[in-house]
Amino acid sequence: MRFRGAILATALLAAPVAAMAQPITGMYIGAGAGLHAPQDPKATAYGPGFGTGQVGLNEDFGFNSNLAVGYGIGNGFRFEIEGDIMRSDLRHLTGTPFPTASSGAIRTWGVMANAIYDMDVGVPWIYPYVGVGAGYQWTKLNSVTSAQVGGPFGAAIDSQSGAFAGQAIVGASFPVPRVPGLSVTADYRFMDILGGEKFTGQSTGGAGLEPAMLKMHNQFNHDVVIGVRYAFNVPRPAAAPMAPAPVAAPAPAPARSYLVFFDWDKADLTDRAKSIVKEAADNSTRVQVTRIEVNGYTDTSGKSEYNQALSVRRAKAVAGELVHDGVPESAINIQGFGDTHLLVATGPGVREPQNRRVEIIIR
Repeated sequence: MRFRGAILATALLAAPVAAMAQPITGMYIGAGAGLHAPQDPKATAYGPGFGTGQVGLNEDFGFNSNLAVGYGIGNGFRFEIEGDIMRSDLRHLTGTPFPTASSGAIRTWGVMANAIYDMDVGVPWIYPYVGVGAGYQWTKLNSVTSAQVGGPFGAAIDSQSGAFAGQAIVGASFPVPRVPGLSVTADYRFMDILGGEKFTGQSTGGAGLEPAMLKMHNQFNHDVVIGVRYAFNVPRPAAAPMAPAPVAAPAPAPARSYLVFFDWDKADLTDRAKSIVKEAADNSTRVQVTRIEVNGYTDTSGKSEYNQALSVRRAKAVAGELVHDGVPESAINIQGFGDTHLLVATGPGVREPQNRRVEIIIR
């Protein structure tokens, strides 16, 4: 009883020292399983041979499992309804007048109402909690038999009974980073089933079959439980802002070209030609210019050497007019291509007007 009181006092006193609650708001579910370690309960035996007196049920370690549905109110406190199952095997009875050999299982199941307080200790990956609960537990002595070693006396009990119970819970939850609302839990539970349960059976020996009974005292159970919990209303983290789409570098301005045409065998600029050169010069000042190409051409009449020289003279005439119209001479590149790169394809010796030209290209 002192041990049970210490556990309950620790659970109740731990809540006020929590610096800050790690609140769960709204519904959640949880489940767990683990080690069941019963603290060998005492019972009063009634039956021939065994007499009327106190005996002990020496139990093996067993297993437990539970399932809970709860609701958090947002300030660290949450309340839940829990269903649990515990099982262990019976080794033997102690305190009997003679040595016994025993077998069977002890099964316990029930419903508990728990009040739990979650704490934020400033570490984002762990949230301790403490809690208390109260409820009702049923215990079944499942095919429990005990017989005198080398003697006639024995008893067999296969019945169930129930009693009120209380428990204290100390544990911690570990949030799963990539799944908001999901946590792994680990806790220790101390449960006290208050006792008074009566289990009836039969005893053998002496006068034959006679009624036998065990009246259970308090059952103290220690359980270590590993589980998972999922809270439904945990906000999802905001999506990371999308990186701005890369801004494409502005495409270079397309080259602009102007054609200036010439009379046959001439390098003089007509009035129409001068107006085209003036337009090119004016436009070159409105855009970012890296260079201006001035390329001269001829038709296919005449010899190639003569046509080459004539194409250069035409290019120089246009370049001079550009400079006259305000274009820096250093920005102009002059080339002559003679009777190559025809605008209109012809055979040799053809006086094609469109091939007698200078092309101004602004880049």
